[in-house]
Amino acid sequence: MSSAIPTRADLAALPAYVPGRTIPGAIKLASNEVPGGPLPSVAAAIAQATSQVNRYPDMGSQALAERLAGELDVPTERIAIGCGSVSLCQQVVQAMCAPGEEVLFAWRSFEAYPIVTQVANAAAVTVPLDAGHRHDLGAMLDAITPATRVVFVCNPNNPTGTVVHREALTEFLDRVPPHVLVVLDEAYREFVTDREVPDGLEFARTRQNVAVLRTFSKAYGLAGLRVGYAVGPEEVVTALRKVYVAFSVNALAQTAALASLDAKDELLARCADIVLERTRVRETLLAAGYEVPETEANFVWLPLGERTVEFAQHQLEHKVVVRPFAGDGVRVTISTPEENDVFLDAARSFPR
Repeated sequence: MSSAIPTRADLAALPAYVPGRTIPGAIKLASNEVPGGPLPSVAAAIAQATSQVNRYPDMGSQALAERLAGELDVPTERIAIGCGSVSLCQQVVQAMCAPGEEVLFAWRSFEAYPIVTQVANAAAVTVPLDAGHRHDLGAMLDAITPATRVVFVCNPNNPTGTVVHREALTEFLDRVPPHVLVVLDEAYREFVTDREVPDGLEFARTRQNVAVLRTFSKAYGLAGLRVGYAVGPEEVVTALRKVYVAFSVNALAQTAALASLDAKDELLARCADIVLERTRVRETLLAAGYEVPETEANFVWLPLGERTVEFAQHQLEHKVVVRPFAGDGVRVTISTPEENDVFLDAARSFPR
């Protein structure tokens, strides 16, 4: 019998993306999904679009790109549509990096960054968060080398919810070499209430080495359909489109994204409700003695260190699924008041 066909040897060490667990009968607070289902208008648009799924979708998502161009006040040539922002992260690395060139990001940050970097044969360079669980922009500047091609700044940061403010980010961008693309990953932008947190488009419109990633998965409630977009320099967007997997943004996703933009005001009102709950949950945890950094996302971070897995197991015993990052902490999605109360009751009963 012949030996097995060899695959890339480095893939054996590739870290696996760990999705939030779904356990029947348990409350899922592990994936940063919004608790409400699609609005009736969005559900109706999706249902109507199902009659055309025998046809290929528009590969360029032209209608969605044009709509976003109007919404965001940028030319369509500077917008790339992708299969969720995580797919766009991988497209960025594939488009910008030759094998061995470097991708720089904070750690801990979005767990897909090291995965997409290795898949694209680039080299990951990580910089620890500071003592407040925020990006250490000074240390990140020091880590840039002539081989650096991409820097990811997740703002708000996943999984800590912490943010980079306008003044610090402006100073950082002023000092990043022009050959380095800075990607502002703003998957949770719609939950931000801190006025000192900049809209990344402020920089993407005026700087030639800044791109912004956004998604319809979170605030717009389309996590199951996978659609996001990038705004960046025209030459970068052209390259992103070249490495796009053909037809990966399906017709239902494109239709749902357009319908969600039509219902934007109603969807953003839901975000405001989540922000109120976010404040309540954090304050309750603080009162119970937990350390919880200020968060501008739809989740809270509990830096529990070596007790992380134990806390997650305790929550599971109370029928709540949270997202543990072993040795670091637990991320907990903000849900409805009723579901949040179940989590909080379990957190208060955790022996410390």
